Amino acid sequence: MPDQPDFTDILYSVDKGVATIAINRPHKLNAFNGHTLGEIRDAIDRAAADRAVGVIVLTGVGDRSFSAGGDVEWEVNGGLEGHDWHLGRQIVDCPKPIIARVSGYAIGGGNHIAYFCDFTIAADHSIFGQNGPRVGSPAGGYVVSHLASVLGHKKARELWMLCRRYSAQQALDMGLINAVVPKENLDEEVRRWADDILSLSPTVLRLVKISFRNQMESYMGRNVSDMLREHKPDYFQTGEQQEGGNAFLEKRKPDFTKWR
Repeated sequence: MPDQPDFTDILYSVDKGVATIAINRPHKLNAFNGHTLGEIRDAIDRAAADRAVGVIVLTGVGDRSFSAGGDVEWEVNGGLEGHDWHLGRQIVDCPKPIIARVSGYAIGGGNHIAYFCDFTIAADHSIFGQNGPRVGSPAGGYVVSHLASVLGHKKARELWMLCRRYSAQQALDMGLINAVVPKENLDEEVRRWADDILSLSPTVLRLVKISFRNQMESYMGRNVSDMLREHKPDYFQTGEQQEGGNAFLEKRKPDFTKWR
């Protein structure tokens, strides 16, 4: 199989046992839409099935952003309605170790991707944080609750409910990521971690990853669409989500007062 399949929103390559999947939308700070997510999922399946691949690296093109999360224009135009965000679960279920290589912003869905990966290696200029409540982008289920398994409840609630921004060093100190290096050393560091993984038994690594996944079983069944159907089935018709998205695009502070 060729290293570069016919993708439009991502780049895919394989080198010495490592498959690299890079979001290729730098003009949007590597924000994704439904098509982008579909291509990432296809690429992960491809790498998981390839016996020449032992490690998967997820990243973004350029140094400004790993991923700024969901493309707000896509969200405002109804992209989220009926969309189940399965990528986090796919990362957890993938039998091969996955490293997030973060250079720049890892915000919202970009932060989700990074904290669902088995390891996260960041350049020292990177910034992490959540965006959902700030822009009215619905979030719930395992996408949110998994962060409590990574950080503990207090810090996970802080990230999700206050939407603050954190430097790479702060993210390292709280346990959100595994390592921070200067930008110019990022590829070398990611390769070092990948080579360490490639030197180990793939079957035992798979069993270890399944063991961590089994610990998550109690909350992995629910996603944000399930929770919206149960708690706010008319959410996308109320205008609350549109207010958050439009405020972001218009560079103003949203006014959510009437939805309290």
